[in-house]
Amino acid sequence: MKDFSVSRLTSTLPAWRRNGLRLLLGAALLQTAACSFAAEDAVSIAPPQKDEMVSSAKTETAVLAGGCFWGVQGVFQHVQGVKKVVSGYAGGKADTAQYERVSEGDTGHAESVEVTFDPSQVSYGTLLQIFFSVAHNPTELNRQGPDHGTQYRSAIFPQSPDQQAVAQAYIAQLDAAKSFNAPIVTKVESYNGFYPAEDYHQNFLTTHPTYPYIVINDLPKVGQLKQLFADRYSEQPVLLKTGQ
Repeated sequence: MKDFSVSRLTSTLPAWRRNGLRLLLGAALLQTAACSFAAEDAVSIAPPQKDEMVSSAKTETAVLAGGCFWGVQGVFQHVQGVKKVVSGYAGGKADTAQYERVSEGDTGHAESVEVTFDPSQVSYGTLLQIFFSVAHNPTELNRQGPDHGTQYRSAIFPQSPDQQAVAQAYIAQLDAAKSFNAPIVTKVESYNGFYPAEDYHQNFLTTHPTYPYIVINDLPKVGQLKQLFADRYSEQPVLLKTGQ
């Protein structure tokens, strides 16, 4: 297992995030930061009126971008019917799919997750409902909470025409119902590949539950999932096996 000391972990991050996270490590500063960057409340929304047809497929994948992948991965790892969740990059090219490059904000990539699920247990539409309601705020343009840049944009990368139709119809449904206090900015983008992130990013919420960024921004999302989707919530997360 890799060394996840503060110096080891922060050395992997870009300077702007590295310096910011070091400042958050003090308990007094953590309390101050929590007041400034408290996680937003989840929004209770209706399920999609249009969903995928039930198929005999054993597994299906969804690729979603909703800000820092630590929290989005952590949320979907607690959803019943989900078999695997990988943090990674989508929207750009393979040769720029590294954290340091993506963090520069000019690669076209978004921090994303690839969710492998059993469609007989949980539908693609239900995953989108959780994505919009709990996993992130779909009204924030090119940002989520304290993170700014196109790499933190809200995006859906459909894996099939059916997924694309469901995603587009659901966005239109939620906007028409004024489910949020601002228009949804989530883009349905063409899928051109998913690239797993470095091992130290995987399972980050579960393995670092006291890390200040996780405490402030991401643990509340898991609590909101349990509250709003009690029938979909799994207490035991599905963790990704890595080379750590």
